[in-house]
Amino acid sequence: MLNITLVGYGAIAKAIITRLANHAKLRITHVVVRAGKVTSTQVELQNLSNGCIAVSHVPQGAALVLECAGHSALREHVMPALALGVPCGIVSIGALSETGLVEALSHAASQGGTQVHLLSGAIGAIDALASAKLAGLTSVTYTGRKPPHGWKGSPAEVVCDLSTITQPTILLQATAREASRQYPKNANVAATVSLAGLGLDHTQVTLIADPTVSENIHEVEAHGAFGSFKLEMRGKPLAENPKTSMLTVLSALRFLENQVNAITI
Repeated sequence: MLNITLVGYGAIAKAIITRLANHAKLRITHVVVRAGKVTSTQVELQNLSNGCIAVSHVPQGAALVLECAGHSALREHVMPALALGVPCGIVSIGALSETGLVEALSHAASQGGTQVHLLSGAIGAIDALASAKLAGLTSVTYTGRKPPHGWKGSPAEVVCDLSTITQPTILLQATAREASRQYPKNANVAATVSLAGLGLDHTQVTLIADPTVSENIHEVEAHGAFGSFKLEMRGKPLAENPKTSMLTVLSALRFLENQVNAITI
């Protein structure tokens, strides 16, 4: 049985806890939340009857940490855990647009003699892109298209009236670093694609609010010495949070399964 500490208790974490409730080899033992949320979170966890304990810091002796809390959690919880030798998986890849954060995480992992795993999340072909990078890439572009309600609570509300647009509307055309900075809750895919390929400053991103679609659509196009590929994925949003693709949760579950399965892919 592998004991797992989750950092965060939002829609993604709750979905993971629910899906692992009766798993034979994986068990969520702790959920890290802000100090002021420990008591209320513990009440919710008790209602789920899964034995999880709400805490304000990663507990000593943690075997594996999975972050699904947001950007601030990387410095506050993930980095110290890495430095102590605890392997960590990261969902909030968009946070790595912060200058120096990738290097800081790498240093902490080296210090602890462990690894930090960047999860592929809502996008596919990351393995192909990372492999192609070894021979040299010439261009990588990412286009993210979501229905208007998927952009609520973001700078998109300043760009257009999300409740009245009738045609696809471009919200941003910029580098992956800038897209991740302006749309941190929506641009994890852009950051993931860039880190697997040409980097945050050399990956071009277009974000679109599209009232003609009901799914989150991700398009990646890459060219290089390997040849080229174009990928389109139409992901259903997570019911609890339309900003998040269901595949993000499934990607996290796959990461956890790969820690205990005899064969991984």
